Amino acid sequence: MKKLLMGLLLLLAVAGMRAQDTQLKFSPKGEFKIVQFTDVHFQYRNPASDIALKRIAEVLDAEKPDLVVFTGDVVYSSPADTAMRTVLSCVSSRKIPFVVTFGNHDNEHGKTRAELYDVIRTMPYNIQPDRGEAESIDFVLPVKSADGKKNAAVLYCLDSHSYSRLEGVGGYDWLTFDQVEWYRAQSAAFKAQNGGQPLPALAFFHIPLPEYNQAAADEYAIMRGTRMEKACAPELNTGMFAAMREAGDVMGTFVGHDHDNDYAVMWKGILLAYGRFTGGNTEYNHLSNGARVILMKEGTRSFSTWIRLKGGEVIDKTVYPDSYVKDDWRKRPLVTE
Repeated sequence: MKKLLMGLLLLLAVAGMRAQDTQLKFSPKGEFKIVQFTDVHFQYRNPASDIALKRIAEVLDAEKPDLVVFTGDVVYSSPADTAMRTVLSCVSSRKIPFVVTFGNHDNEHGKTRAELYDVIRTMPYNIQPDRGEAESIDFVLPVKSADGKKNAAVLYCLDSHSYSRLEGVGGYDWLTFDQVEWYRAQSAAFKAQNGGQPLPALAFFHIPLPEYNQAAADEYAIMRGTRMEKACAPELNTGMFAAMREAGDVMGTFVGHDHDNDYAVMWKGILLAYGRFTGGNTEYNHLSNGARVILMKEGTRSFSTWIRLKGGEVIDKTVYPDSYVKDDWRKRPLVTE
């Protein structure tokens, strides 16, 4: 029995290693589809979590994405490793590449972030890179052109940590200065490889940036979707949004954390978006569970995005940037009788 178990673990490890070599690329039609699941809050052996697994399967079968991104708070009880494998098997069983960024709750159930990261790496079709010894587990995924000859887009996956560790500063943690510099270096390298032009990029993490609240409070910012709570952003701002705006590659950021928000709002040219709460009734939620879908187009700084819900329902389908830019009535052609 022990030998059989070891053999199965070895097969999983080999499958995981093969998956990590998977090359993401645009389809022959020049499309690349991402499904974002967030805040699954899965509790192993709790029937309240069953709806989360059902919705994940339903969305995947309907959308057939090229990549799945989990943006944190995947597990919500012990055994965390078993819970993580249960959720991820919904994706790996369909042979879809996937990655996971952590939320503030994932490492609260007997496993550290590093230990859970290693669990993820054993799952077939994960494309998580070796975490090394870094405190923050950040990585970047290039998406190749349809012909596979060059990088055509970039996906940044960041660890937004958990809670503030500074005395006198409450609330949630923030992206560190080191992470900001890491992003700047990555962005500059891809830009240099692309003849001095920024590659179209998206960023995924769990806790929203402080700019989410700035944008939501601005009466001139265009918002699509549902906003039922204030963004639970860090109290301190270390400048990641400014770095992204300055670099010029990131078109949109996609987060979770706030279960009653699924909106997207344009702020200074970058779309600040939430996924749709994916979990069951193990945590607060007033929105039916689902997922966000993102469809990138090769060679353009544009993407479509929508929310997919139970029974195939699709809502809030928009296009970046067109759906988030106000019509300038002064430039309309003059209409006369």
